[in-house]
Amino acid sequence: MKRERLLQFGALLWLMAVWILLWGNVSWANILGGLAVGALIMVLMPLPRVPVEGRVHVLPLLRLAVMFVYYSLQSSLQIAYLALRPGPPPVTGVLRYQLGIKSDLVLTLCIDVLNLIPGTMVLEIDQVRRIVYVHVLDIGSQKAVSQFYRTVAQLERLFIEAFERDSDWKPSPWHNRDLHYDDPTQEGSS
Repeated sequence: MKRERLLQFGALLWLMAVWILLWGNVSWANILGGLAVGALIMVLMPLPRVPVEGRVHVLPLLRLAVMFVYYSLQSSLQIAYLALRPGPPPVTGVLRYQLGIKSDLVLTLCIDVLNLIPGTMVLEIDQVRRIVYVHVLDIGSQKAVSQFYRTVAQLERLFIEAFERDSDWKPSPWHNRDLHYDDPTQEGSS
């Protein structure tokens, strides 16, 4: 409960900071107004509970940030090359990858990073099996396809190291509670 209160307090401070930035100056009236508006937002429009089931590890998180910047620059250069080179447009397609990420929160963060890398767009997520279907701009060669799988595997490994180490993993009571398995072999067994 202490951790949840700390997160709520942090969210309230964040909302207050946004309020102050919107008004453009720091004053006691804006601080108090930001706290009041933030509290009102948190009471009237509460966010759903998102289980935090692991721990944040700072060094792998920094490596993840560095790799994200590297992959973004690399793929931006590849897109620029594909756009400027003479010849036919690149071969595009949809590739799938099964992630080993357990937490829905970390899965969402990983999907967000994949979507922010130029040349990729996550089209579908199979939440039960943790399979993502990603549209990739260039799959014209086996080298390009292998590069995509290496990139996703590296990101997955960094996300697990940063947020979901097995030694720190504690599933929340509502982990996977909303998932409905459509397994025809289990029909009528519930």
